[in-house]
This record gives sequence, C-alpha cells and structure tokens, in this order.
Amino acid sequence: MDSDTIAAVSTPPGRGGIGIVRLSGPKAASIAGQLVRLRQPLEHARARLADVLDQQAGQDSANGSAPRIDEALVTFFCAPHSYTAEDLVEIAAHGSPVVLELLLGRALELGARLAEPGEFTQRAFLAGRLDLTQAEAVRDLIEAQTLTQARQAASQMGGALSRRVGPVKRALVDLVALLEAGIDFAEDDVDVTPEAEIARRIGELTPPLAALAASFARGRIVHDGLTMAIVGRPNAGKSSLFNRLVERDRAIVTATPGTTRDTVTERISLEGIPLELVDTAGLREDWGESLGEGEPDSLEEAEQLGIRRSREALAEAALVLVVLDSTEPLNDEERRLLAALEGRSALVAANKSDLIGNRARAGGRENDPANSVRSAPNAGGLPVLFTSALTGEGIPALRERILALATGGAAAEPGMLTSLRHQQAIAAALAALSDAAQANVTSIPHEMILLDLYRALSALDSLTGQTTSDEILNLIFSTFCIGK
Repeated sequence: MDSDTIAAVSTPPGRGGIGIVRLSGPKAASIAGQLVRLRQPLEHARARLADVLDQQAGQDSANGSAPRIDEALVTFFCAPHSYTAEDLVEIAAHGSPVVLELLLGRALELGARLAEPGEFTQRAFLAGRLDLTQAEAVRDLIEAQTLTQARQAASQMGGALSRRVGPVKRALVDLVALLEAGIDFAEDDVDVTPEAEIARRIGELTPPLAALAASFARGRIVHDGLTMAIVGRPNAGKSSLFNRLVERDRAIVTATPGTTRDTVTERISLEGIPLELVDTAGLREDWGESLGEGEPDSLEEAEQLGIRRSREALAEAALVLVVLDSTEPLNDEERRLLAALEGRSALVAANKSDLIGNRARAGGRENDPANSVRSAPNAGGLPVLFTSALTGEGIPALRERILALATGGAAAEPGMLTSLRHQQAIAAALAALSDAAQANVTSIPHEMILLDLYRALSALDSLTGQTTSDEILNLIFSTFCIGK
C-alpha cells in the first residue's frame, strides 16, 4: 500500500437525494477540513454537520470565508478502525453532480488523487481487513439483481467460504508439518509417518473440498444467471407463456399466427436465480431447414432476420422451452427441433391444455403417437408438462421444472463457489491431493509427496488471496466501480 490519499464519488452517476465523496489516506481528514466548514471537530465514527464551501466564488464579506453552497454530513473513521484501515472520511451532501464534482475537484487540488476502480476495497484487502473471497463478495453485493444474489454475497462477505476452506487448510498444514518433521529430524528419533497415516489424512481432506467443488453447479447459476429460449410454432402460445412467466404483458399477443417476428427478452427471478427469457419468432414451414445454413429465400427480409435471431438465441441459450400446441399433432419442423435438442437442457410445454379433454390429458391422446406427440418417448425424451397460458394451469409446475433444470437439483448452501476462479482453485487443490495420494501408494519419498501437498496448499491460498499474483488482483479489482 502506498501513502497516497485517494478520493472518489462513491454514489452512482447522476442526480439523487444524497451523494457521497469518499477520501482515504493520511491526508483524508486535513483535506476534508478544507473542503467544508465543520461545525464541530471531527471525531471517530461520529457524523458532523458542515457547510460545503464554494471556494471559486471568493470570500464572503460577511464572515470572511468562502460562501456556503450546500450542507453536508461528514463522518470520520480513524485508522486502523475503518474500511480501508486508513483514515477515511465520507462527505454526504445533496446528490447534485455539480456539488459532488466541486468537492472532488477541490480534493484533487489539495493533494488527493482520483481512486482507481475498486481501490478502496483493494486497500482493505491489502491491509488484511478482508480476504480475497470477501473482497470479491463486495462487488457481487453491489451488482446483485435478486435478493438471493444479495444474500449469497452477504454470506460470503461474512466469511462463509473462508470458513469452509479454513479447517481443510489447517489440516493440510498439519500434514505438511508432520512430513517435514519426519524428514528434518529423521536422525533424532522422530518416527517417519507411515503410509497408512498419510493416506488417512489425505482421505479426510478430499470430501469437504469435493463437496465445495460440487456447490459450483448452483453457485455459478446464482451468480451469473441463465438464458432460456422459448421456441415453437406460430400461435402455439409462446408469447402468452412468456408473459405468464414474466407476470406482465411484455410480448404482443394476438390470435394471428406469426405476431412475433423478432426476439423479445426479459429478465426474471426464479427462486432468486436470474433467468433471461427470450421469446423467439415462430417455427415456419421451412424454419427447420434454417437450423442449418442460411435462411429460406422464399421468406421476406423481416422474417429472415427473425429466423436468424431465433436460431442464434436457440444456439446460445443454456435452457430451451419448446412450446407445443396440445390441440395439434406435431409437424415436421417440431420433430426436427426436438431431434436437434437431444442432449441439451430442454423441456416441453404442451400448451392450450384447457382446450383438450380430461381423458386426453390423462393418457388417451397423450399416448397416441398417430394423433399427438406429447409423451416423453415421442418428444425426444424431453420432460413434458401440460400448461394453459390462458388459465394459468400448469404454470407453477413449469416454474418448478425450469428451476430444477437450471440448477440440476443442486441445493443452496452457505459458502458456495460462485466464480470460475474459485472453482479452478478448488479443482487444483483436489488434483494435487490426488497426486499426493497416488505418490503415497507407490511409496514415493516423502519429499516428492510434499511437493504435491504444497501445490494443494498454494491453490487454497490463491482462493483467499495469500498467494495471488498482482496481475490477478489487478484484474479482479478493475471490475469494481471507482468509488468502492
């Protein structure tokens, strides 16, 4: 950490009720004292009323100082009892960009420099106030779009992930120390650790790390969200189902087939998981051919563009919802689509279930391949749910099935892995422990086993930041906003 004093506007750009200018560093308090006229001296963790002065207007003849342009609350946190472990001052004025820029510009003139993205949090990390997983959680909390994401970030900020890794790391350090002692003091009657004991200890380290690695399946989805493409023939009810899932009339719905000629997107929260829905243009007579190269020349340009975007949405989506018309048999385009989705995360909504009889839904029509292909064997093995966008029948079950498909059935748990960097660190630790176990089985010297154990320890250290390179740190903190 350097001795610079940094400054930045810590509230979002634009106008607001309140705006905050933050300073951190050895000169934070003295610079703040020149930016405002304090009504009481600064005191740690106390808010003080102050006047924001317009230094550019010269002195007020009445009191011999610069005129007041705004009122502010100034809060001072004394080092090391602050977010950055340095002297830190926050000036909360009215959220006028003019006032905030006046304060920031004056702070820079008085010796502060503009903070880099994430530099306040980076200083907190370098000072040991946070480990790297907690620092990353600060960004995740700021960027959270659902309450579940915010809860996950808050849990990680509280050290949930660090607490899961901590016991494993301590046990690994104990094993390393045991082997090192056996090597260093072999001539001083210190017993060499037997292979069975080494195998037992390595075996105890692996399950908690494997469970942590498995949590990435859900943690990644909670963190990043997913995209689901809704596809089907014209007038099958795609846009109506889209509106049902969005819970408002987002897509235009008419009785005329082919109303949707372009993709329509909307983000929803499904049990806290961000899900971007993409309503696509309907399957045309030769839409199936366009799953390959190019678009049919017989279609007008608008339809060709709609087909192209639908195909792109279908290719890029993590999930696919195929909407079929329960009152109609499958056509060739639908069969080609179902075949093309083999092996992908997809499900089928047999819509307009309110128009078919109870007997058909109970098994008669559903299992009649000559009439309708709505059963699992005839729908490419995909799960099939009967729905009615008109009445809402089957919509709750559809939501549950989409959620199960998105998460793979993985349950939420504290301290989940939420980023690829986390997952790679745990995977590297598991691989190193596997190599150490194999070396132990083949009676390789303990010096060689220690190399693998140190590799596992380094991977765990990189997760929390003890051994993370400056390049990775710069990459992580560059994704923060400037005032955090």
